[in-house]
Amino acid sequence: MAGLSFALKVADYANVVLVCKSTVDETNTAFAQGGIASVMYEPDNFEKHVEDTLICGDGLCNEDAVRLVVGNAPQQIKQLVHWGVKFDRTSSGYYDLAREGGHSEFRILHHKDNTGYEIQKTLIEKVKKHRNVHVLEHHFAVDLLTQHHLGKEVRRRDGNIECYGAYILNLKTQEVYTFLSRITVLATGGLGNLYHTTTNPPIATGDGVAMVSRAKGVVENMSFIQFHPTSLYHPGERPSFLISEAMRGFGAILKTQHGEEFMAKYDRRGSLAPRDIVARAIDNEMKLSGSDFVYLDVSHKPAADIKDHFPNIYRKCLSVGIDITKDMIPVVPAAHYSCGGVKVNAHALSSINRLYAVGETSSTGLHGANRLASNSLMEAIVYASSAAQHSLQHLQEYRIQTGIPDWDYGGTTHTEEMVLITQNYKEMQQIMSNYVGIVRSNLRLKRALDRLEIIFKETEDLYRKSILTQNLCELRNMIKVSYLIIRSAQDMRESRGLHYTLDYPSKK
Repeated sequence: MAGLSFALKVADYANVVLVCKSTVDETNTAFAQGGIASVMYEPDNFEKHVEDTLICGDGLCNEDAVRLVVGNAPQQIKQLVHWGVKFDRTSSGYYDLAREGGHSEFRILHHKDNTGYEIQKTLIEKVKKHRNVHVLEHHFAVDLLTQHHLGKEVRRRDGNIECYGAYILNLKTQEVYTFLSRITVLATGGLGNLYHTTTNPPIATGDGVAMVSRAKGVVENMSFIQFHPTSLYHPGERPSFLISEAMRGFGAILKTQHGEEFMAKYDRRGSLAPRDIVARAIDNEMKLSGSDFVYLDVSHKPAADIKDHFPNIYRKCLSVGIDITKDMIPVVPAAHYSCGGVKVNAHALSSINRLYAVGETSSTGLHGANRLASNSLMEAIVYASSAAQHSLQHLQEYRIQTGIPDWDYGGTTHTEEMVLITQNYKEMQQIMSNYVGIVRSNLRLKRALDRLEIIFKETEDLYRKSILTQNLCELRNMIKVSYLIIRSAQDMRESRGLHYTLDYPSKK
């Protein structure tokens, strides 16, 4: 959503190359079921939305960023509708607003239970029709181009680093091209595949964050990884199928395997508490009982309403033998969203000049220590709009940089055995899942870092010797991002939001 909307907002004024490592329709956006948050009608207002976001962010939100997103949300909804997005409406013509955990009012616009897919489908149709947008599928961004590639020293936080484009790997020919640009935008999505259980598609490997970190850009708040409390427990399926938070807003209740409600023990808001609280509660209940899942029960609601509001969830669960109008749904927390990322300002500009970051790969300050449900889609389009305006204002100041060398294939011989990559990939996921998950400790974090160091050295050696492949580049990126998450978590001497540690169980 972030990358496509940015492209549409600038394409009337400049040529845009949209680089996709898979196909243009394989994104995190397509998996966003619940909806997009915006104040639409009374008694809701901007201050209520701001307050809900600040509370959920546990004191670490940037209030200016919160107000920027909340205040611009209705305008961006109009833009999406103008582009052709169809949000559900009531019989009287008003938007059929839902309520989700952490929200004090009904303010979630949705299209059934596949809102992200509806938005993405509409934007792709618009992009493909625009003569100035050129879509390159099956191309992988390997590294950003900066002064480093001109033989100059680049130091983190210097403030004078510039981005000139990127080295792009053609995944079909294994050739690396030098893409030069006046403006570069990262919309590379999330990093859920660092963990064994995730709702993210396979492409979510933290590529943008890794590239910026290697280019000496500023990355922040990486310890705040949101685990969605309710993914469908169906062993062997990857990614895990998301059971939308909107279902709890609809009235579904979390229960133990014995059918007992338990959320009231953890928070007065019960099953509608923010995601970090619910995920930790489920994790604790599973540890106490030794069970692999808990239940989400919506069967007490009218069957026709369930099928109407959640048709995809109904069909998916039915396909594995669960009739959600009669049966409880087995659920388990899964890695879902990264609240940190590439640090950007109000214009979505990173610490590297001429480089913007939008969507989940960025850290705007909106989410703080925990993301409020359905704020992310709105953040994506608000900051894409801000980036479009700012980049167009400065576009003529920049020129295409000359002197960047072509990719050096020297020393690379062949693609190494896949088993070397897949084994390190599995070990990395085990380390992150077991030691850097919902609940952490100093001992777990140190153990994770020690083991990751071994995998890092092996993978870098492999990278230097091998012809590049997608699997190898993704593994390299995931190891880099794992390191950033662990170090960020080690720097936290408190529990806050999505970062909970046994050694410092309370806030400072």
